[in-house]
Amino acid sequence: MRATRLEEPLTLDGKLDDGVYARVTPVGDFVQQAPDEGDPATEKTDTWVFYDERNVYVTMRCWDSHPERMVMNEMRRDNFNIFQNENVSVMFDTFYDRRSGFMFQTNPLGALRDQQFGDEGQAINRDWNTVWDVKASVFDKGWIVEIVIPFKSLRYSSTGDQVWSINIRRSVKWKNEDSYLTPVKRSHGPRGIYRVSESATLVGIQTPASSRNLELKPYGISSVVTNNTADPVVSNDLSGDVGFDVKYGLTKSLIADGTYNTDFAQVEEDQQQVNLTRFSLFFPEKREFFLEGQSIFSFAGVQNRGNFGNRPGGTIGSLTPILFFSRRVGLTEEGADPISVGGRVTGRAGAYRVGLLNIQTEGIGDLLDPTNFSVLRLRRDVGRRSDIGVIGTHRTTSLNDEGTSNSLFGLDGNFAFGSNLTVNGYYSVTRTPLVDGTELSGDATSYLGRLNYNGDRYGLQLEQLKVGEAFQPDLGFLRREAFNRSFVQGRFSPRPASIGWVRRFVFEGTGDYITGEPTGDLETRRAQGQFRIELESGDQTTIEYNDQFEFLPAEFEISDGIFLPVAEYTFQDVRLVYQFGPQRRVPGFVSYRTGSFFSGDRRALTVNTRVEITPQISLEPQLSLNFVRLEEGDFNAHVVSTRANFMLSPRSFVSGLFQWNSSSSTLSSNVRFRWEYEPGSDLFIVYSDGRLTDGSGLQTLQNRTFAVKFTKLFRF
Repeated sequence: MRATRLEEPLTLDGKLDDGVYARVTPVGDFVQQAPDEGDPATEKTDTWVFYDERNVYVTMRCWDSHPERMVMNEMRRDNFNIFQNENVSVMFDTFYDRRSGFMFQTNPLGALRDQQFGDEGQAINRDWNTVWDVKASVFDKGWIVEIVIPFKSLRYSSTGDQVWSINIRRSVKWKNEDSYLTPVKRSHGPRGIYRVSESATLVGIQTPASSRNLELKPYGISSVVTNNTADPVVSNDLSGDVGFDVKYGLTKSLIADGTYNTDFAQVEEDQQQVNLTRFSLFFPEKREFFLEGQSIFSFAGVQNRGNFGNRPGGTIGSLTPILFFSRRVGLTEEGADPISVGGRVTGRAGAYRVGLLNIQTEGIGDLLDPTNFSVLRLRRDVGRRSDIGVIGTHRTTSLNDEGTSNSLFGLDGNFAFGSNLTVNGYYSVTRTPLVDGTELSGDATSYLGRLNYNGDRYGLQLEQLKVGEAFQPDLGFLRREAFNRSFVQGRFSPRPASIGWVRRFVFEGTGDYITGEPTGDLETRRAQGQFRIELESGDQTTIEYNDQFEFLPAEFEISDGIFLPVAEYTFQDVRLVYQFGPQRRVPGFVSYRTGSFFSGDRRALTVNTRVEITPQISLEPQLSLNFVRLEEGDFNAHVVSTRANFMLSPRSFVSGLFQWNSSSSTLSSNVRFRWEYEPGSDLFIVYSDGRLTDGSGLQTLQNRTFAVKFTKLFRF
C-alpha cells in the first residue's frame, strides 16, 4: 500500500469534503477472517493513508447494508467495550521488524483506544496512551472516520523514506464479522491485528527531518484526606503538591523518561475479587508512568499484566512467575511508598530491544526504609519472529524479614515456528543476602519450558515449570511458591458447515499436576473438560467439569475463623456459562458453578453485564456470589459492584465504581471525572471512600479522599 503526501493538513471533521478524496483512489477489497476465512468482506470498506510534514492520516469509509443495526454505545477512552462496537483498528509496525507495533482503534462515535505491543501480541500494553485524534460521522449507508497521528507520537528507525507494516481490521458487530486489509488466519482470533508477519507493507511515507523530541508534563494536585485507620487519625487534611514527567528522544527509536515527585491520585482503585485459594491474587498495573514500553520488560512470553484465567469459561490460571512486576514499586503492605524520582530508557537499538529502569522511593516512616529499584532488560532478535534475552533486577530492601536486599538474573528465549507454533523457556536465579552475612538457604532457581500450538481446528499446550523453595523475586509477582508443575491442554474445535447457526464447537481437556519443592509430594492434581458452542450470533455457551485433588501442607484459614486442617481433599464441580453477544440489549455473561469443595460443597453465581440506559449513560453491574458449606463451618463470600458511566464526549466522562465485599465487610466507592481538554493534557476530579459495614446497615468511615489534579503536556 502506498501513502499519499499532502501539501497541507487534512481537515479533520469525519467527512470526505477534502479534494484529495476525489483525486486518490481508496484501497478496499478487505478479506474475511471470520466467519468465512479468505472470502471477500460482505460490507465494503474504503481506505486512504496520507501524510504531511507533521502527521500520518488514515481515513476509512465503512459501508453498511443495515446501518440501523450498528452497535455504537461506547465513548470512554481506552475502554474494552469499544471493541464490542462497530469498530476499525489500524496497526503500524514502524520499525518493519514484523514483530511489534502500535494499534489505534475507534468506532462511529469517535472513541479512542490505543495500544503498544510486541512479539506479535504475546506482550500487549493496553494502557499505553499517546497523542492522536479522531473524528467520525454516520451517514445513511454507514460511517466515516478520519484519524490523525503525529509523527512525534510514534517511534521509527530513521528519518526520510520509510517502509512500515500496516494492517487494518474492520469489525461488523451486528453480524459478527471481522475482515482485514490483508488475509489473517482465523486461528488468531481477535489477536489477528497483532500478527505483523501477515500484514501489508506500507511505502511512500517520508518522516520529517530530525528535530528535538522533548515532552514535559507537569502536574499540580490539591487533596483533602480523612484516614481513621492512621496513627494519629487524619481528618480533612488539606494538602497540595506539584511534580512532572519528562520524555526525551535519545534517538528516533530510543526514549528516555524521567519522573519527579510522582503522583497517581487519578488512578482508579482495583476491582475487588473473591479469593478462595491460599495463593495471591493478581491486580494489574494502572499507573501511567510504568505502562509505556511494558512489552520490552515481558519475560518468556509472560507480560507484566499477567493472565490468570479471567475470561468466562476460562481455563486454569497461569502460575508462571512474572519476574518484573511494576506494582512492586511504591505499593506495599505497609501502604503507598511515595516515589521521589525515577528514570527509564526503552526502545530499540538495531536488533536489540532495551529496557532500563531506576526508581527511588521515600520510605514510610519507621515501617519501611527508602528503597531503590533497578531493572535491566535486553532482548536480541533472532530469525524472523524469535528472540533471546536477559533480565536483571535489584531491590535494596528485601521483602524477606531477614534479608538486606534482593537480586534476580534470568535468561529466556521465545521462538516462533510457522504461523501457530511457539516455544518459550527461561532459567532464573535469585539472591537474598541475610543480615548475618549468609544467603537465603535452599534452591533459589526457577525454570520454564512451554510449547504452544494454536491452530484453528487443533490446539496443544505443554508446560513444565519449577519454582525452588528459596526463589524470591522481590521485584516480581509469584502467585505460588516452591512447586513443580506439569501442565497439558488439548483442543479440538471443528466448524460444522451443516449447522448454520453454529460457528464452532470447542472440545478442550486440561491436566495439571503440581508437586511441592523440594519434597516432591503431590499438592494439586486437576483435570478439566470443557465443551463450548460458539454461535453465529456472537453468543457462546459453555459447560465445564473439574475434578481436583488438593493437599494442604499447612492449616489454611479459608474464611474468618474457619480453618481447614492439614489433609488430602478431593472434590468435583460443574460450571455453566452463557455469554451474550455485543449486539444484545444486555451483553455480558452469566456463570453458575456447583459441586463439592474441600470438606463440603460450594455454589457460585457470577454475573457480568452492561446495561445501556442511553447512548451516553450505562451501568455495568457485576456479581460474584459464593455460598460455601464445610464441615469446619459455613460462610458466604460475595463481591457486588457496579460501574456507572456518563460519557460527555470521547475525551470527557464521569465514571463511578461502587463495590461491596462481604469477606472484608467493606463498602468502597470511587468517582472519577476525566477531561482531556487537549490531547495529552488532563483534568481529573476524584472522590473515593472506604467504609466498614456490620451487616445491619451501619457503616464506619475508614478513609475518604477528594482530589483535583491538573496536567499539561508541552511538546518541543
